[in-house]
Amino acid sequence: MSGKVLCAVDISHPEQNKALLQRADQLATLDQAELDVVSVVPGFGSSMVGTFFPEGTEAKILDAAKESLHNIVREALGADADQRIQHIIAEGTVYEEILRTAKEVEASLIVIGSHRPDLKDFLIGPNASRVCRHADCSVYVMRL
Repeated sequence: MSGKVLCAVDISHPEQNKALLQRADQLATLDQAELDVVSVVPGFGSSMVGTFFPEGTEAKILDAAKESLHNIVREALGADADQRIQHIIAEGTVYEEILRTAKEVEASLIVIGSHRPDLKDFLIGPNASRVCRHADCSVYVMRL
């Protein structure tokens, strides 16, 4: 493998991300690949959603999400790693944005966490399983 490892991080659950980021960094180091991290926030762009919030709310949320992502990476991997890693905040549906970002950065591996599934996940399908089914590259799923 060469190229990039893309680690998908959920900033709403920072306690679950340390081990995930450390494993992604190990995998990237092992293959001398770059590590990028992505987190997805819900879409605010549609006119239906956007009209409920004051102007500038979307930009504030995206800035806060990026700062949270930096903090999570610094805590898990240190300040030096935070400087060399590309931080990506995507907006929309989680699995779709992870797949889109993986294509965009030409990732050769996606690292994603997965919780123990509930009954609803068997009927609808969690994000990790959707990423696995539709990714053009390998996917490493870590149980959180």
